[in-house]
Amino acid sequence: MDAFWSGVGVDLHLEPDAADGRRAGLERALRDAVRDGRLAPGTRLPATRRLAAELGISRGTAKSAYDQLIAEGYLTARQGSGTQVAPLPSPAADAPEATTRARAPRFDLRPGSPDVGTFPAAAWLRALRRAIASAPSLAYDYGDPRGRIELRTALSGYLGRARGVIAPPERIVVTSGYVQGLALLTRVLDAGVIAMEDPGLPFHRDVVRHNGGTVAPVEVDERGASVRGLDDAAAVVLTPAHQYPTGVTLHPERRRALTDWARACGGLIVEDDYDGEFRYDRQPVGALQGMAPGHVVYLGTASKTLGPALRLGWMVLPPHLVDAIADAKLHTDHHTESIGQLALAEMITSHAYDRHVRACRLRYRRRRDQLLDRVGTRRGVRGIAAGLHALIDVSDEAAVLARAVEEGLAVGHLGEHWHTADAGRPQGLVVGYGTPRERVYPEALEVLGRVLEGA
Repeated sequence: MDAFWSGVGVDLHLEPDAADGRRAGLERALRDAVRDGRLAPGTRLPATRRLAAELGISRGTAKSAYDQLIAEGYLTARQGSGTQVAPLPSPAADAPEATTRARAPRFDLRPGSPDVGTFPAAAWLRALRRAIASAPSLAYDYGDPRGRIELRTALSGYLGRARGVIAPPERIVVTSGYVQGLALLTRVLDAGVIAMEDPGLPFHRDVVRHNGGTVAPVEVDERGASVRGLDDAAAVVLTPAHQYPTGVTLHPERRRALTDWARACGGLIVEDDYDGEFRYDRQPVGALQGMAPGHVVYLGTASKTLGPALRLGWMVLPPHLVDAIADAKLHTDHHTESIGQLALAEMITSHAYDRHVRACRLRYRRRRDQLLDRVGTRRGVRGIAAGLHALIDVSDEAAVLARAVEEGLAVGHLGEHWHTADAGRPQGLVVGYGTPRERVYPEALEVLGRVLEGA
């Protein structure tokens, strides 16, 4: 039963006959009263004899409870002063030194994410129900580190017809996204030099370094990544279909030169096909992997087509890397969760995935066209034939970014993508048109237009 502590006017909500014992119940009640402020710091508590009489418990139980809370720092006891509530530090005292909190942007045009509001929830639920209804009981057990055979088989057919990838199921490893694939590959290459595009995504360079690799820059120009500088590299990471962030497509001569380098030197090409499905003005460029399947690791993901929350990606590997990558995957997280794999396999085989990708392609093309209508007539806008972002030339990144902050607009910029911040580098804004919701996108473009005035 609840007890009212008349000595200090505090309702302890004490249940002396609770299953965890009278002393534990009293300790918990006192502790809670101190934590939530009902017993303020400095409050003098009654003597154990009086407390025991009021609550109908033994004095020894009361004394044991006091002693425990004194040891925990909730109470203090001094000779002649009795027992008091200890002064507790405020939550801010335990926090790191306060820093100025950045104001959340009103509009987010940063690259890297799709419009997650387009996630096909109804189609996913249908696929999930069908997958679960037909899944064997072993699907709920630990699985193959390479991934569910249902998904690997579905991906084999899809990647072949959609991206021109030579992808037998036995050479596919399902991962928890692109980043895990890159990390696994770096560890398997055992601290070799990995060349990465310059400019390129800095987070991916960090992934390589955190997994023991050494990063070297590869120059990117209007034809894409160059072969120069690959002499000491064990592998080169490329975004050939739509280079990030410049948006250039790897030129056919460069494709041949890079595959020739891989064959001649035993090097490895890592193809990041992050948005290969989204091409607008011409037929999609086939994956580089189809030209040299024995020398290219193809990395794909559902993050841009469905959503990053699913954490589903895939690697198509040369035969000599399959076992090593599968072993690294086994010792990293054993295997990617299976139920999502079964649902995605069902979406692919039922062609619901293709329908969703086609719908997204039309939506993002409209957004791309809206961006061009708003800013494309006044300045250079590059990388617009595909993907979910565009590069807008500016002469002074810092000034434009300052205006963007004032307007509550978040955008990416070219300066953060270079390997080294050398003076004289080209400047530009990297504008993502996938992230905003449909209703706010037009206003976001208006704000972007104002920010670019005079840039």
